[in-house]
Amino acid sequence: MEQTVRILGVPMDLGANRRGVDMGPSAIRYAGLADQLESIGQSCVDGGDIAVPRPEERDPDDNDFKAGRAKYFTETQAVCEDVATAVSATVDDGEFPLVLGGDHSIAIGTAAGIADDRNTGIVWFDAHGDFNTPETTPSGNVHGMALAAILGVGPFADHAWTHTPRVRPENIALIGLRDLDDGERTHINESSVSAYTMTDIDERGITEVVEEAVDVATRDVEQLHVSFDMDCLDPNEAPGVGTPIRGGISYREAHAAMELLYSNAGPRLCSFEVVEVNPILDQHNRTAELACELVASALGQRIL
Repeated sequence: MEQTVRILGVPMDLGANRRGVDMGPSAIRYAGLADQLESIGQSCVDGGDIAVPRPEERDPDDNDFKAGRAKYFTETQAVCEDVATAVSATVDDGEFPLVLGGDHSIAIGTAAGIADDRNTGIVWFDAHGDFNTPETTPSGNVHGMALAAILGVGPFADHAWTHTPRVRPENIALIGLRDLDDGERTHINESSVSAYTMTDIDERGITEVVEEAVDVATRDVEQLHVSFDMDCLDPNEAPGVGTPIRGGISYREAHAAMELLYSNAGPRLCSFEVVEVNPILDQHNRTAELACELVASALGQRIL
């Protein structure tokens, strides 16, 4: 499916406690993303980067939560609102938004921009649930709350910029889970999201899991968004990520998953974001190069 892909960089690391993912968009571009997409027939334009404030110049606890903690919440709101505006404008121009992070908190803005006026399902690849709230988080890092924020869980229901009502929990599928906090485990079990752990992948295989996840995410909706945290992969494959956890998805499983997304979702695939590439922790930019490969597979690259 030929289309124009607009690259949007979000050099954000306010949502994490480890610096470096702000360089992720540059690393992915440097790895040859545009050339790889154009080699499979996709026109590619670069929309530049969203401006992100420096954490050294801000107070991490400047927010209005009465209980709990969400560091740099005010700054995250400003960035995510800009992301939403840029994504929405991309869609209005008839182009495909490809958002490069940065930490996973940027997904709040991407979801708001892509699901502004259409019911949208999300397949969320991640080692973590990102289902904490300010009351349950052990760290206060918003990248661990992004999905809960999008769904308006707990206090996020009172913050209109986080909650995207057109994304319903029954159209969310998480893939690759293997590191959950107690509070988010409770939230996930109490919600109607579909969650697939690495145990599910081991027992059922990546093909069956992804096919079921796409079916869940696209049921009675108009479009599908994919949010891909590179830490869903095993660190042996992707060492340069914000929060590496052993025992993840293999190289071939990841490509198979992306190929299945392309073949099963078809034209309903409306946007893609890839996050948490940390060049400081990487080896010769191999994680960014793998990110380029996986995006290309999701957008139609095949062996034959």
